[in-house]
Amino acid sequence: MLIASMNQKASPDVLVVILAPNVAEQSVETNQNIARIYDPKTDKTLGFNFIGVSHIDKSIAGNGPIELSDDQINALKTAVEQAGFDATVLVADRTPKFVVGYVESTTKHPDSDHLLVTKTRVDNDETLQIVSGSPNMQEHIYVVVAKVGAVMPNGEIIWPGELRGVSSNGMITSGRELHLQNAPQKKGALILPDDFAKVGDPFDFELGNKLFV
Repeated sequence: MLIASMNQKASPDVLVVILAPNVAEQSVETNQNIARIYDPKTDKTLGFNFIGVSHIDKSIAGNGPIELSDDQINALKTAVEQAGFDATVLVADRTPKFVVGYVESTTKHPDSDHLLVTKTRVDNDETLQIVSGSPNMQEHIYVVVAKVGAVMPNGEIIWPGELRGVSSNGMITSGRELHLQNAPQKKGALILPDDFAKVGDPFDFELGNKLFV
């Protein structure tokens, strides 16, 4: 997983690369203007901050989430190696993160009166277990799934997790959470028309905006 972003107002010319979820206790080591954030218990790299990233690659710029090219990632890898860190962790994941899903089944959550445990089919004919609290959740509907690694419009990153002890891998989203134009500002999964797209297709945000015209 590799999620990159910049916030030019708060930290000009700093590229933040996130590789794994936060942990309760983190440590930082810095060399050559590259800060490695890691889990001190396992030594797992959680991410890097590239301070003055334009000195590494002038083409890396922007504000908000950034999709890095292969050449840009290679430039970052070279800089990470020169700083004495492991660069093999910088691997791009270019698979779509917002896809059309199909809710195949729902069961009651064993420790909640409002959560449902869904089996939802996504791309590559994969079925994910996703816990949902949407009041309109039901079987046999087409939905938009934010897969693990998705960056929501509000900046939230979707990671594997648990809801009241039940594992959940992804999120079934609402129009409001996707920031679709004129979407109802209330809870509830976005239920797509049956002919909107095929299961597993990347979700078309422009087409999604037309659902509420």
